[in-house]
Order: sequence, then C-alpha cells, then structure tokens
Amino acid sequence: MHRIVFCGVGALGSNAVVACRNLDARLVLVDFDRVESKNCLAQAFVKASVGKNKADALRLQLSSFWGIKADAFGVRVDASNVATLCGGADLVVDAFDNAASRRLLSSWARTSGTPLVHAAISADGTFGLVRWDERFVPDEEGAPGQATCEGGEHLPLIGVLSSTLARTVQDFVARAERRDAIVSLTGANSVP
Repeated sequence: MHRIVFCGVGALGSNAVVACRNLDARLVLVDFDRVESKNCLAQAFVKASVGKNKADALRLQLSSFWGIKADAFGVRVDASNVATLCGGADLVVDAFDNAASRRLLSSWARTSGTPLVHAAISADGTFGLVRWDERFVPDEEGAPGQATCEGGEHLPLIGVLSSTLARTVQDFVARAERRDAIVSLTGANSVP
C-alpha cells in the first residue's frame, strides 16, 4: 500500500485529499493550522470543524463520511521533523502556501530521493499549477502569510486545480506517471 503525505491541507490540499479517498493508499495529513469559519467556503471542512486542527479535522471527516483511515499530524513542518513526517512516503504532496516551506520539502525530497509534487495558485487567482519537483521553483509570496484562497473568492479555480492535483496523485500511484499541468481561468492545459 502506498503512503502519501499531504503537506498543507488548506484549499488545495484538503480538496485533493477528499478526491484521493478512492486510492488504495495510506493518507498522511500534515498541517499546523486551525480551521476558521472563512475556510469552510474554499476548503473541504464542515462548520463542526471550526477551531480544530486542520489535519485532524480532515482525518475525522474522512473517517466519518467515507470510513477512510488516515494519519494526522497537527504540526508545522520544519528542518527538525521533515524526515520523521515524510520519511517512508512513496509520494509527498506540497500544498503549502509559502515559499520557505516549499523549499524545505524540495530540499528534503531531493536528498532522500522521495517523489514530490507541488500545487500552487497565483495570488491573484488567475492560474495555478501542478508540477513535479524537478521542474518546480517556488515564487516568493508578495507579503508573508499572503492568503490566496480565503473566503471562496477563487473557488472555481481551486476546484479545478485540486482535482488536477488529485488526478496527478492517482496517475502516479497507478502508473508512476509524472505529468505537470497549468490551469488558468481560460482552460486547463497539460504539459508534457
């Protein structure tokens, strides 16, 4: 059984996890943040999850709604714990919203030889991408902690991009396929 570690279960990560619930895989959810009311519009959380840790709330929802068992770690990924959290993974999924965390995962994945796929949405919500680590360079956010997916403003793009991420994970699990994608408001285009 594959072990897939989702780092960041906000808008992109939580929706991709829900779309990956059909996989014969052990899902591991990592996020230090707590669910806020505003998250329920664009993220896969229900109102009863408000105030709970995002990783644990999503774990409980997977179990309650679909009988899916997952592991949850409500911690911030840093240099001291990245190997513990991601070690043994067949695939690490980066759905973080900041360049520093993306660089940390990338460095660890390259050193350990672990496959890593990134998902990101632009700050203005006009496009997003799913890209494998060997072809990914993180952009610095315009302002530290800049929210790009709050309040449901970019919900259609979030839906398409998180579904694209889920399909990328599914294709990797099924066939070890590594395809990048760019999704824009005018359409989705696969990149070889």
